[in-house]
Amino acid sequence: MTLAAADFAVPPDVQSHFSLDDARRLVELRRELHRHPELSWQETETAATLAAALTSFGITDVARVAGTGLVARIPGRDRSAPVVALRGDIDALPIAESTGLPFTSEHAGVMHACGHDVHASWAVAAARLLLAKPATGDVLVVFQPAEEVGDGARAVIESGALANVAAIFGGHVDRRFEVGQVVAQAGALAASTDTFEVEILGAGAHGARPHESADPIVAAAAIVTALQTLVSRRLDPAHPGVVTVGTINAGTASNIIPDRARLSGTIRATTVAARTLLTRELVRMVSDVAKAYGVTAATSLSSGTPPIVNPERMASIAANAVTRVLGDAALVPLGTTNMGGEDFAVYMESIPGCFMRIGAREPGGRVIAAHSPGYYAAEGALFIGAAVLAECARSASAMLAAERSP
Repeated sequence: MTLAAADFAVPPDVQSHFSLDDARRLVELRRELHRHPELSWQETETAATLAAALTSFGITDVARVAGTGLVARIPGRDRSAPVVALRGDIDALPIAESTGLPFTSEHAGVMHACGHDVHASWAVAAARLLLAKPATGDVLVVFQPAEEVGDGARAVIESGALANVAAIFGGHVDRRFEVGQVVAQAGALAASTDTFEVEILGAGAHGARPHESADPIVAAAAIVTALQTLVSRRLDPAHPGVVTVGTINAGTASNIIPDRARLSGTIRATTVAARTLLTRELVRMVSDVAKAYGVTAATSLSSGTPPIVNPERMASIAANAVTRVLGDAALVPLGTTNMGGEDFAVYMESIPGCFMRIGAREPGGRVIAAHSPGYYAAEGALFIGAAVLAECARSASAMLAAERSP
């Protein structure tokens, strides 16, 4: 599809950063990625498309990482200066698209319902901007697979590709904010994403003679109710948390008391201390309630991503980059606690960084929930994200190089 200039209008604040040809190519890239989404760990075609796009923009130092990911190195003015990284995630979700976009997904049951097509595209665009106007030191642009399943960032870390990185920046499109608005603030920005499973073992019996049983369904109901007090009575009200039971399974017939029941759910917290408390107290409460009902219960926990808590220093670098590119009015507060998870937090366990929310709602547009069949991000966000991330890299690189100088 050939695009007219009106199809890839760049927001006024960043028009000077992109030629018309670059803008056209970046929009075409975004639409190609949206049209051909791939699930976590299956991003083979996506990686090939991104590698070709990078090469077309003159970026040739590109390596495969974590199976289906890429890392592009953009040379800085001083190759001995500290290295900074930018991250864009590239995977899609198992959702059937209903946006009606002319570039709607051609892969049945798979779509970019969280904006990773834009994230991948703005990572290419940021690399292009850094090639044209380099940072002090080298910048690694990471095209990360498998964010949606929470495994990709750890795989990138374990590959060693970011071993010498001194700072990392990333962002996520957000239709709660208009194109041109950016959240770049210190403090909690996303929650941890641990999961739990509980198997309750009792004794089965005829439904007409419950006294002969140790009923795991009644115990399961009591456990579900008790778990609701973890946040309301165990967690400091100043710290947000969520404990949700998402599945409950037991029984085979209406007149049979089964011998076992199973629960599973998610635990969300915005601080390490709250995460530790909720997981510890959940295990204790399940055991104690089960004992009270004459059954036994085994709880298994699966650690997900940590919370994102932006440190003051890195958030200040990002905020200053936003205002330099877009002006003071572009900075907006998050405004509400975000209990969603984001595996960018894994990078921040070992690398100082900042994660941003980048407005993706067109003027007059409506808020559309991410992970829904009708979700899409306005294309203006592509250019805003690229310009802001590139400036974050330049600013952090200059500061780190200055601090290292004698």
